[in-house]
Amino acid sequence: MYSTFRYKNSLKLVIERGSRGRYMNIENKKILHTDILIIGGGTAGCYAALTIREKSDYSIIIAEKANIKRSGCLAAGVNAINAYIVKGRKPEDYVDYAKKDADGIVREDLLMTMSEGLNRVTDKMEKLGLVILKDENGEYVARGNRNIKINGENMKPILAEAVSKLTDCTVINRINITDYIVENNTIKGAYGFSIEDATAYEIRAKKVLCATGGAAGLYRPNNPGFSRHKMWYPPFNTGAGYAMGIRSGAEMTTFEMRFIALRCKDTIAPTGTIAQGVGAKQVNSLGEVYETKYGLTTSERVYGTVMENLEGRGPCYLRTEGISPQQDESLRKAYLNMAPSQTLKWVEAGKNPSEQNVEIEGTEPYIVGGHTASGYWVNTERETTIHGLYAAGDVAGGCPQKYVTGAMVEGEIAAIDMVSKLDADTSDGSPDTSAFDEKKALEAKASEYDHFLTERSKMFTTEAIEEAMQKVMDNYAGGISTHYQFNGKQLALAKEKINHLIELTGDLYASDMHELMFIYELKERLTVCLSVIAHLGARKETRWHSFAENLDYPDKSDDWMKYVNSRYENGQLHMIYRELVGREARYEHND
Repeated sequence: MYSTFRYKNSLKLVIERGSRGRYMNIENKKILHTDILIIGGGTAGCYAALTIREKSDYSIIIAEKANIKRSGCLAAGVNAINAYIVKGRKPEDYVDYAKKDADGIVREDLLMTMSEGLNRVTDKMEKLGLVILKDENGEYVARGNRNIKINGENMKPILAEAVSKLTDCTVINRINITDYIVENNTIKGAYGFSIEDATAYEIRAKKVLCATGGAAGLYRPNNPGFSRHKMWYPPFNTGAGYAMGIRSGAEMTTFEMRFIALRCKDTIAPTGTIAQGVGAKQVNSLGEVYETKYGLTTSERVYGTVMENLEGRGPCYLRTEGISPQQDESLRKAYLNMAPSQTLKWVEAGKNPSEQNVEIEGTEPYIVGGHTASGYWVNTERETTIHGLYAAGDVAGGCPQKYVTGAMVEGEIAAIDMVSKLDADTSDGSPDTSAFDEKKALEAKASEYDHFLTERSKMFTTEAIEEAMQKVMDNYAGGISTHYQFNGKQLALAKEKINHLIELTGDLYASDMHELMFIYELKERLTVCLSVIAHLGARKETRWHSFAENLDYPDKSDDWMKYVNSRYENGQLHMIYRELVGREARYEHND
């Protein structure tokens, strides 16, 4: 796992080993009941909780793997709201932008309902205490056509503080949710365990919102060793929500539209602050602007950089040489708050951005539905194909370019529908599973956890299998080393090797609950890897250069103006192809 988080918690459990062969096991089992369970206390999860309480008095449990105060993609804050309808623009404009960037493969109904709420949730955040920069006329300071500048380093604490004030809303921090409880394709809750003590949980709920974020760590990253956690997306987002949905038979969509971020080399700091903040163009080593040669969509900006390097015109840069002293200062301050390593790099070099261009490169691929369309296949109200299970934020598919505010809107939409469905429920509200059956189910899950906590031969470590997984994905499924390219034979090898690694995870050993979390994170990543491989092979075209560079099908085809979906059934992933959904539609699951 990632060294950043490999420290032992101050509340660690001491395990005596040696000749007596003592080992740790699950000591406590807790069964909880609630109306609504929110898995993931990040942006979407917190905003959903606030909305639920505004609309109802239903009980809420938020299960958070870290600590809700600093968790999810907002943990370190942001310096801009990247999805906002600025003055002179309308929601339809944002839908058009996202649709064009994804070359048509989007759910326009999801984009439209998301876009309509962007300014509403922004206003709510400002009322909660978020500082949004304004000009002398009191207007928000825009950054481009869709962004506004903020002081957002405390954005997550603001959300967490608001959640802490809610009545009948229980936050369980440091709990790792591993599995849904699904009966007859209806959600009943989830299982998990505490990372701090030997407690297994069974949380029964009438409705469940998955807000666990996307998946990082599937591919070998830019930087090796200790620096491998220096990446675009949080390393603790392991695709847990995706994996639970896949295993439970939920329909998933567009995993072949991977996300590869164009970033500042070595530091992996954002490039948008430079490109949009000071209007810096992408240039090659000859000083030629190449971005217009390949196109300006997100994937094309990455592809152009890859090709310029391959054809011998690298390194590639954002041209900052010659910007003003004021712009120098603005960039240093912006990165100091958001990505201090980039500011430190300028300081250590003894040169301001105006004196040296900023070298750029692509990251390893991620699966993240906030930037691309990967994730759960949902209806317009964000309910998945499992009844009562909803998805919002990076884990929800079909709606790219949602960013922070879009995640909030999806949490709001899901919350409103959950409340509406509970209001319409005419049952007496009593549990549909007996206390005996609940206890029996938890005993079985605790035994599964105990399996990994039992002393056994450590032929393989979690870290070793994870590194093997990343190497396989990098070499055979379009990683950095192959310039994001792949073919069918490579994907077949990737599938074979990932399945073998999955088999090896059965003999892993955890000395405490923290290490048990690492095992389950690895299992999650491996499950997501298989879906990515299947989706990459199923789309017989190259629609998004770099994101899905299929060498067997190097061209784009109108025959593939459709969604590539999948569902796990009887031990196999089955591919499903669906027609596009328009922006005025209200999509419901019919099969």
